[in-house]
Amino acid sequence: MNYNSIKISTQQAEKIAFNFFNVTGNVTVLPGEVDFNYRIKVTNSEGYILKISRPNEDVDYLDYQQKLLQYVAQIGNNLICPRVITDINGASISLYIDQHGNQRMVRLLSWVSGRIWSNVNPQLNHLRFSLGEQCGKLTQALQGFDHEQAHRKFDWDIAQSLWTKKHLNLFKNEKKKIIAFFQNEFETSLTKYEKLRSAVVHNDANDNNVVVSNELINPKVKAVIDYGDAVYTQIINDLAIACAYAIMGHNDPLEAALPIVKGYHTTFPLQETELEHLYNAIAMRLVISVTKAALNKIEEPDNAYLLVSEKPAWEVLEKWYATNSDFALYCFRQVCGFTAHPDQTKFSKWAAKNDFNTCNLFPNLNKEGIHLLDLSVSSTWLGHQQDFNDLDYFQYKIKGLQKRYPQKIMAGGYLEPRALYTSSEYDKIGNNGRESRTVHLGIDFWLPANTPVHALLQGEIVVVENDAGFKEYGGLIILKHTVGTLVFYTLYGHLSLVSLQGKEVGQILEKNECIGFLGTPEENGSWSPHLHFQIMLSMLGDKKDFPGVAYYKQIAVWKSICPDPNLLFKSNELQKSTPISNTDLIKYRKEHLGKSLSLQYKIPIKMVRGSGQYLIDEYGQKYLDTVNNVAHVGHENYAVVKSGREQMSLLNTNSRYLHDNINQLAKELIETLPSELSVLHFVNSGSEANELAIRMTKAATGEQDIIASEVGYHGNTNMCINISSYKFDGKGGKGAPEYTHIFPLPDAYRGKFRGQASGAKYAEEVQDQIDSIHKKGRGVGAFIIEPIISCGGQIELPDGFLSKAYAMVRAAGGLCISDEVQVGCGRLGKTFWGFQLHNVVPDIITIGKPLGNGHPLAAVACTQEVAEKFANGMEYFNTFGGNPVSCAIGTEVLRTVKREKLQEHSFVVGEFLKNKLHLLAKDFPIIGNVRGQGLFLGFELVDIAMNPLADQADYLANRMKDHGILMSIDGPDHNVIKIKPPIIFTQENAEELILYLKKILAEDFMKL
Repeated sequence: MNYNSIKISTQQAEKIAFNFFNVTGNVTVLPGEVDFNYRIKVTNSEGYILKISRPNEDVDYLDYQQKLLQYVAQIGNNLICPRVITDINGASISLYIDQHGNQRMVRLLSWVSGRIWSNVNPQLNHLRFSLGEQCGKLTQALQGFDHEQAHRKFDWDIAQSLWTKKHLNLFKNEKKKIIAFFQNEFETSLTKYEKLRSAVVHNDANDNNVVVSNELINPKVKAVIDYGDAVYTQIINDLAIACAYAIMGHNDPLEAALPIVKGYHTTFPLQETELEHLYNAIAMRLVISVTKAALNKIEEPDNAYLLVSEKPAWEVLEKWYATNSDFALYCFRQVCGFTAHPDQTKFSKWAAKNDFNTCNLFPNLNKEGIHLLDLSVSSTWLGHQQDFNDLDYFQYKIKGLQKRYPQKIMAGGYLEPRALYTSSEYDKIGNNGRESRTVHLGIDFWLPANTPVHALLQGEIVVVENDAGFKEYGGLIILKHTVGTLVFYTLYGHLSLVSLQGKEVGQILEKNECIGFLGTPEENGSWSPHLHFQIMLSMLGDKKDFPGVAYYKQIAVWKSICPDPNLLFKSNELQKSTPISNTDLIKYRKEHLGKSLSLQYKIPIKMVRGSGQYLIDEYGQKYLDTVNNVAHVGHENYAVVKSGREQMSLLNTNSRYLHDNINQLAKELIETLPSELSVLHFVNSGSEANELAIRMTKAATGEQDIIASEVGYHGNTNMCINISSYKFDGKGGKGAPEYTHIFPLPDAYRGKFRGQASGAKYAEEVQDQIDSIHKKGRGVGAFIIEPIISCGGQIELPDGFLSKAYAMVRAAGGLCISDEVQVGCGRLGKTFWGFQLHNVVPDIITIGKPLGNGHPLAAVACTQEVAEKFANGMEYFNTFGGNPVSCAIGTEVLRTVKREKLQEHSFVVGEFLKNKLHLLAKDFPIIGNVRGQGLFLGFELVDIAMNPLADQADYLANRMKDHGILMSIDGPDHNVIKIKPPIIFTQENAEELILYLKKILAEDFMKL
């Protein structure tokens, strides 16, 4: 029957609702595969859903649905579900004759308010967990219900899914291969599958049948609606269906499925045998979906609803096909509280009863002791990334350890998160950004090349090769061991190729038989000769690739598949001490560190290593850093580290002794400055620099009054706090001191005066402060401001403001200070120093954060006139200011900026990023303003009325952290996202930043 000829208009539906149920309201069409569905909105009520059947539909089937709903309403404790509304005659099903004389069945159900799953963004783990919870609760409530119609023939029943085989011809090439694979897998397991627990289940928790609460942050699933597909089938199918739809649109569908499985298990405990069939059941639901879509294109091409899931179903089906089924099972088991691998406990008990030691592996060495070698991401022995990437140097260090501990074997590494794996070859884009394999799954034994390696116990060779699939191991042998009903594997990696000759798959090696010899780094691509020894309880069905390093997120599963080899050796030396948990670190901080110290992000991160524009946490996960302008030329820049290390090994003392380094740093700085600023004083921080600058102005002018900007921040010393509105006008502050005079934040976007023409008006505000000082009978000491005001929210000074303000201050006898602590040293791209953007020359500039690249180093540059007046007989001495180590580091920072043309780089990348942010603002009006220069940018989040949106800014920063990108908030209203990364930040980094900003800005909480 033609689909369009049997449709019911909204006007007809409105009449039906009134005639049969005496209900009136606004009627809108809802999607549906079989029934025609309509929402009826009623004032002061959640409303109803009107369901009108197709012509001549089986009334017994509809009666089944109604009885099922009534059963759930009665049995389901606190379970939200649609309630059956009887008609004016008390019937739960009404008969309607349409305009063609067809009999149509009419039902009215209560409306469940909330949002449909498909309209919720983001769909995070806690939401998927609640989906599993609700589906499990519903399954529990349906226990004991049955009906003849529940046992009907039904295409959407996974248990009956092999009907799809006869339509395999609808597909071609790879798609046909994928569908045939899953059909065959399902058919092969059918005997065991049919013995699983069965009951009536909902059977259709798709993205249009799941209702989510209205909270924009941490919403939960309220209810599962539309019971039309309920059927008596294997219970695991119900969970499979919920997973199949909820994992659509995710890069890693298995990871997305796990919270659903866990949630379901908490409310309806699953059996281990059921989990064995979940992977195939999810696949077969998707197979049904794409097969139905292919058929519907032929049968009902006008019914768009029937095709809505086709593309996302194919996307997830292809990803599911690429997901290892054994690994999926182990993941399902782990989240349900079982051991991930079913033989984990059996192996541990066997290992506990058997004694092995390193002499069994290396009988020719006569060494039993172990020296634990720490190669973790936080290892100080490992040192700088450039050091451990230098193979010759790494081997030199290993040999040095071996000479130092001649009777011990250098070993370690199990579950060690490592920074050694700097290649991006095994990176993947997960559901929350880029992920890298970092966690080592075996033990490494560092020994000389050609050391013989022996089998721990009898085993069959299942892998012997130096194949591309195993390139992380070099020459490789994997042995299969069968001990009673226990089967496991041992892996011996980094063997020499010549020693593998004569070894064949299927060959039995006896206990203590020589397997091969350790290879050289040249043939195995490793840092130094060593054996990678690993235990596997499963080969995951693949003899061509098995990882020796895992993704951190999956470690709970991998440590079950690959148990600790030290279960065999029982070495005390290989037992690593338990690291201090982040919870304990936070607790200690709260007890013993200053109460005003804060931590970044709602869930703080423990960072242990830096590398360029990245920070790396304790698990080896990399975070793109858009915040730390302190690491000006990159975290742990090797040239900078090397210069500091070399000088520290020679001498570090104060500036009262002659030393070349202080002069070299002075020369490098003076080259970047206008000729007027030719005298330098070196200090340890930006705060010290600004403190000294204020002292200089008081000495030079004899005046104490300072003019500064609203929301300005210039440091944490007493004097600096006294001129920092950001502090004394904020929490805990007591307002401006007597000698500090604050003019309004020169914000051309949301400030007192707006538009770039506002510069003159803001300059008049400075003049007003000058006049106020004069009225008190005092003179102006100094005017201090950042060329782009950082804590104000990356505020660019309006055109003409700074030159006018400088002229006014100088006319009043004051000095002009440019605070370059945040913006200096080439960050702004167009100019090396911020004041140069405005064609002015200050009397004093202060330099801080970027100069030392993380080392405490800062400077004050001033004119000869200021310097002479400051030298009034009171000596200025700073114990650490200008020491040889600091000066060596500062010199190398400046040379790196010049040598690598990082100022020009900052301009190019900054302009690219700024343009991308402007384009983003067109799509997301919550971005009210984009501003800044070079790699010192910011964008402000506001509503339509330009009110600040602090909560959204906080949400954005925390969600970006979840995707491996560090961002921070600033501005007086805490609504500005600031971007000030190391200036080696690349265009590719900028594109990644924009990609995830776009993703998070599209989430529900960010919508205006």
